[in-house]
Amino acid sequence: MAMSDVENAKAEPLAIWTIGFRPFFLMAGVWSAVALAGWIGMLTMGLVPPSRFDPLTWHIHEMLFGFVLAAIAGFLLTAIPNWTGRAPINGLPLAALVMLWLAGRVICVVSASIPLGLAAAIDLAFPFVLCGVVAREIIAGRNWRNLVMSVPLAVLGVADLLMYLELAGGSVPAGLGWRLGLTAIIVLISVVGGRIIPSFTRNWLVKRNALRLPPAHGHVDSFALVTLHAGMIGWALFPGVWPLGWLLLLAAAFNLWRLGRWRGTAAGTEPLLIVLHAGYLWVIVGAALLGASMLTDHVPQAAAIHALTAGAIGTMTLGVMTRVSLGHTGRALTADRITVLIYLFVSFAAVARVAAWGGGSAAMLIEISATLWISGFGLFALRYGPMLLAPRPQPVDIQGRE
Repeated sequence: MAMSDVENAKAEPLAIWTIGFRPFFLMAGVWSAVALAGWIGMLTMGLVPPSRFDPLTWHIHEMLFGFVLAAIAGFLLTAIPNWTGRAPINGLPLAALVMLWLAGRVICVVSASIPLGLAAAIDLAFPFVLCGVVAREIIAGRNWRNLVMSVPLAVLGVADLLMYLELAGGSVPAGLGWRLGLTAIIVLISVVGGRIIPSFTRNWLVKRNALRLPPAHGHVDSFALVTLHAGMIGWALFPGVWPLGWLLLLAAAFNLWRLGRWRGTAAGTEPLLIVLHAGYLWVIVGAALLGASMLTDHVPQAAAIHALTAGAIGTMTLGVMTRVSLGHTGRALTADRITVLIYLFVSFAAVARVAAWGGGSAAMLIEISATLWISGFGLFALRYGPMLLAPRPQPVDIQGRE
């Protein structure tokens, strides 16, 4: 190898530091499996980590602000260059963001051994720094339409802060932090899903000369978003106000109408599309169950929460991470058998967890769900980890214009 080639190789960052989806999707997959395995260990074997959070609160915190926030970071840091035309965050700045995220995960496990304020500061650094980076890149690219994407990140940072304030004994309503965090994620899924799902489906159908295509964003979409966002925010702030249950049921109806317009049944032969439509269907199921849980004691809130988390967040996250990983590493946008198996593992994990309403089978269903979830995200890390580490970049517009 010539000396100039050696110098160029040294100057170029490793493949994993070239764009945001590579490290953050890998971390999201690994941490999702590891954190849930840790939670099951706490639940079944009585393991107690040296954390200030009790086991259940730690589980909630790490799934929302660990796993999901890593996936969101990977998506946004990869999408923003498509929106703005600017170079992606890479090299040392990207590595620094990953280190902030990792520091937060370690601190949450060992927070009992350090002052609470220091633990909170280290953990909160990532969501607020990420929010600042996203806003700066969008503003620098004068891409005002997408500046709103920084709002859910800011809300997630505030939600994380509220969890620490509640932990410190502050006058924070019980559970407000995690409810607000979950709401911000569902809002983000509903907005981004409304962009990419019909767009990807339209592209797929056009290539097959289909006559009926998903329509452009219209009044149905607007009503669906307004009712869903209002219902979720209302629940986060006022979980005891039962009339909000009717609003959530109305939101579920509008969003079911919205989903039906996206022609998912016509794209039933491509798992990369099916999983996204299924993920949005889980949003609808979760909203309906949450609304019902506010109106009757016969529907447990835990079922609704896990329809939104294990169902909507689990399937949508994997659907986006697999598609982006394939497209941005120059591979065909089609799911192989292992990818289909990943989708099935997490889909059945969601079904099992939502079905664990109570009775003698609840504990068994929770363990089955956890095993399937760990298998799905563990398999994602094993299957997609090598391609995330391999230097085969090929930029693709993940908004649907590949």
